[in-house]
Amino acid sequence: MAERKYARRTRGTGSDSSPEESRKPEEQDPAAKAREICYRLLTVRSRTRQELEQALHRKEIPDDVAQTILGKFAAIGLIDDEAFAESWVRSRHTYQGLGRRALAMELRRKGVADEVVAEAVDAVDSEAEDERARQLVRKKLGAMSGLEDQVRIRRLVGMLARKGYSEGMAFRVVREELSAYGGDASELDTIPD
Repeated sequence: MAERKYARRTRGTGSDSSPEESRKPEEQDPAAKAREICYRLLTVRSRTRQELEQALHRKEIPDDVAQTILGKFAAIGLIDDEAFAESWVRSRHTYQGLGRRALAMELRRKGVADEVVAEAVDAVDSEAEDERARQLVRKKLGAMSGLEDQVRIRRLVGMLARKGYSEGMAFRVVREELSAYGGDASELDTIPD
């Protein structure tokens, strides 16, 4: 009887099981581990195929396993670089105020193909980009009331350039908005659009 009690107490401790059996399933199977990594990353936000591929590489998932899992995720629509690019452009242009050039650069860094980048960035037309640049300048102008016009111009043009707006558009928008605000933008008159 004492032997049965001892056997029951030690049965579930893993002392008789091999190290392979005591591991979690994802530690045994690289495909299961790859799926878990992808699901976890996609739960936070959409990702490009390249982003997921890099994450799997960092976790030392074999390339053949990674490509198989990524192919399956793409086949069922969990990885869609075109949808990702459209969503990214819409969000970053609306909320961060990024211009087309900055948006294209970000998408390329994330591994989106050039033709997909071009199509997604074309969704932001010139008028929408111009209007968003004007909104950014108007927002900044209110906080710059005590500065000289030359300093305001330099800071505003620099801000638009960092956000990916072309030089010509930046100077034109700053000139027009500064004039409407009551500032002197005459030194910008010699700079072509």
